[in-house]
Amino acid sequence: MSRLVFVERSHVFYAFDPYLKPAAIAKPGDLVFFETQDCFGGQIKSEEDTIEKVDFSRVNPATGPLYVEGAEPGDALVVDVLSIEVSEKGFVVTAPGAGVLGDKVKKSKTRVCRVIGDYVEYAGLKMPAWRMIGVIGVASGEKSPTGTPGRHGGNLDTKFITTGVRVYLPVFYEGGLLGIGDLHAVMGHGEVCVAACEVSGSVLVRVNVLKNTGPAWPIVEYGDSLYILVSKETISDYILEAADIAVSTLSKVLGLEWIDSYMLTSLAVDVGISQLVNTRKTVWVKIPKYLAPVEKVLTALATP
Repeated sequence: MSRLVFVERSHVFYAFDPYLKPAAIAKPGDLVFFETQDCFGGQIKSEEDTIEKVDFSRVNPATGPLYVEGAEPGDALVVDVLSIEVSEKGFVVTAPGAGVLGDKVKKSKTRVCRVIGDYVEYAGLKMPAWRMIGVIGVASGEKSPTGTPGRHGGNLDTKFITTGVRVYLPVFYEGGLLGIGDLHAVMGHGEVCVAACEVSGSVLVRVNVLKNTGPAWPIVEYGDSLYILVSKETISDYILEAADIAVSTLSKVLGLEWIDSYMLTSLAVDVGISQLVNTRKTVWVKIPKYLAPVEKVLTALATP
């Protein structure tokens, strides 16, 4: 019988460090309720608070870590996102040098976003809300800052990590040590100005473990497709890596010669950008599940 485990927002950390003490312990199948701070750790309270006032040693806090019993190196930690609730007020910021067009920004600016039901109001405009998780990851030998994405997950800033999805993360250390934070009320893929509508909130997930199927990169099961999330320092690096992974995965799953898989990827696989603004950039490759069921993709991508 599953239990409900609470992880309060006071239990935050700033690096996916395998030596952190767990904030809570869960068993496979348990429900876990994470309370989260916004990516600024509450440091921005009004439009007068610009990014220069932020202590960057306290940004992108992740709540946790959560120890999941039975999760061992080489396994996949499975996270079903059951619901995401966000605060009624969020902030978007930019500053000179921030984002992909930072050289054009002459002064820092902060704007309030209002979350009203299923909509977000910004600068007199109204847009559909899209509640999502920016940071989700496990302990890494790199002790990666929570603001940095990688093979362990981290600051992936990918719109598909929303209610109703399943996330597969590789386990590198016993218990996995899962952390979640950096919720957004709405974000465009690319996150070009360096921020989304940054909000605090809560996330309800169910955790499970799949033995010996830890993927080389995080995978999101969303709708009728699988999204493999690759993060590298430069755009060319991560696009090449993502394309190569898509081709090799389909070759293994379908038993095709590499060149046939290469051409199939051109017909059936989409490549897109999650975010362009973190230390490492993140790209996704979308593989339809009719071509490659998740179990076979996990086997093909399992770390040696």
